[in-house]
Amino acid sequence: MSKILIVDDDPHFGDAAQILMEHDGHQVERAFSGKEGLQKAVDNRPDLVILDVMMETVLEGVTLTKKLHQNPRTTDIPVLMVSSIANSDYAGLFPTDEYIYIDAFLTKPVDPVRMVRKVHRILA
Repeated sequence: MSKILIVDDDPHFGDAAQILMEHDGHQVERAFSGKEGLQKAVDNRPDLVILDVMMETVLEGVTLTKKLHQNPRTTDIPVLMVSSIANSDYAGLFPTDEYIYIDAFLTKPVDPVRMVRKVHRILA
C-alpha cells in the first residue's frame, strides 16, 4: 500500500481522487494549500503527491514543486500534477521556459482509469 498526498483546494476533486486512490488500495492524506501540502509532505513522506496548480495563487502548485525539490526530505517524492489551468484564462501563465519538478501531468477533468494508470506507472 502506497501513501498518497493529494494537494488540491477543490473539495470535489479531492474527494473523488481520494475515493479512487483508496479503492485502488492506497492510503490517502489531504492538504488544501501549498503550505499545508509542504508541511504534510515533510512530516509524513508520502510515496506520491497528486498536486493541483491553481489554489490560493494561480501557480501555487508550481511553487510547491520547487519547494519539494529543494527540501532534502522531499526531493525524491514523485509528483503527479493534475490541473485545469490549460483550459483557463491563466493558461499563458503556466511556465514553459523552465523545468518543473513533476513526473507526470494530467488535465482536468481527469479520466479515472487514466489517472490510476499514471499512478501505477509512477509508483512502479
